Amino acid sequence: MVWMSVILVILWSPLLYLWMLGPNRPRRKEMRPFEKNYVAHRGLYDPAKGIPENSLTAFRLAAEAGYGMEMDLQLTRDGKLVVFHDKTLERMCGAKVNLTDLTYEELQSYRLSGTEERIPLFDEVLEVVDGRTPLIVEIKSEGRCFRTTRMACERLATYPGIYCMESFHPLCMWWVRRHYPKILRGQLSMNYFVEEPKKPFYQKLVMTSMIFNVFSRPDFIAYKHSHREQFSYRLLRKFYRVENVAWTIQSQEELEQARKVFRVMIFDSFVPNRKKN
Repeated sequence: MVWMSVILVILWSPLLYLWMLGPNRPRRKEMRPFEKNYVAHRGLYDPAKGIPENSLTAFRLAAEAGYGMEMDLQLTRDGKLVVFHDKTLERMCGAKVNLTDLTYEELQSYRLSGTEERIPLFDEVLEVVDGRTPLIVEIKSEGRCFRTTRMACERLATYPGIYCMESFHPLCMWWVRRHYPKILRGQLSMNYFVEEPKKPFYQKLVMTSMIFNVFSRPDFIAYKHSHREQFSYRLLRKFYRVENVAWTIQSQEELEQARKVFRVMIFDSFVPNRKKN
C-alpha cells in the first residue's frame, strides 16, 4: 500500500543519509603528522613584506619555520601542474584571464602581486619543500580537474615527503579512492547556504549535506571553522570518528576556539603560537 511505502521511506531516510554521509575508516596514524604541525595556508606568505601567497618564497619560509603547508593545484592549457588558487589571474596578477586558458610559457609573463615572484610549477614547490614538512594539496575544480587529479597523484607517488589531497569536488576524491586508495583524501566543505547564497538551492543542499561522501569516503573533512555548528557537519562528528581539519583560522583567538572541535589547523594572516603538543 502507498501509505506503508511512505512510512518506510520516512523511517529509512535518516539511516540512508547517515550511511551516505559516512567517511572512510579512521586513519589516525597517517593523519598524526598533520595534527602535530600547524598548516600554513598557501605558504607562510605576507603581502606587507612582499611575499605573495602560493609563491616559492612562501613555501620555503613555511618549511624553514617547521609548518605544514596547504597549496592549490591547477592545470595549464598545455598540461603543466601549477600552484595557484583563483580561477582568473585578476586578483594576484592584474589580468582578466583564466589560468586554464594559458600555456605555462604564457604564464611566465605574469608576476604575483607586483613582486618578482611568478606562478610556480608543482615540481618546483616539491623541490623547495623537499619532504621537510607535511603538505595538503588541494585540487581545484577549474578546467580539467580529473586530469589534474591524476597528474597530481602520479607526481606525488614518487615524492618522499608526507602529504594528503583534498578538494571541494567530491568526484575528484572519488577518483583518488578508486585509483590511489593509499593516498589520504579529504572533502572540503562549508555551509553553502551562507557562503554562496546565489547558487541553485539543490546545489547548496547537496554540497552542504555532503552526501557525495558515499562515493569518495574521505579520510578527513576539511571544514570552514566558523561553520562548525552546521547540522550535517555536527551529525558527521557525532556518529563517526572523522578527522576534522579547520580552515582558515586567522587569529590566535580563533585557533583556541577551533581546537575544541578540530584536530588539524590551517592558519592564515597571522603566525600562531608554537604547537600545542
